[in-house]
Amino acid sequence: MYDLTGFQRDLLYVVAGRDDPHGLAIKDELEDYYEKEIHHGRLYPNLDTLVEKGLIEKSQRDRRTNEYSTTRRGTREIEARTEWEAGYIDHNG
Repeated sequence: MYDLTGFQRDLLYVVAGRDDPHGLAIKDELEDYYEKEIHHGRLYPNLDTLVEKGLIEKSQRDRRTNEYSTTRRGTREIEARTEWEAGYIDHNG
């Protein structure tokens, strides 16, 4: 996951946290988080990059709508990242 941009990592987390979201649902989640508009030209190429890296899968819900889901590898990468982050957080206050 070290080779992902922060935006790609956020995309991966949103896909993992939802049940097979479609592109616009992912876009809405990130717009709420970033508090600004996410353009299609940014969203879909980055989703495609995550597909190419084997972290998420893309399938067709219908003719016009793709949905995304996390692969086993994507889930493992998230778990590894969470463990790595936890190693740097002081739990004792």
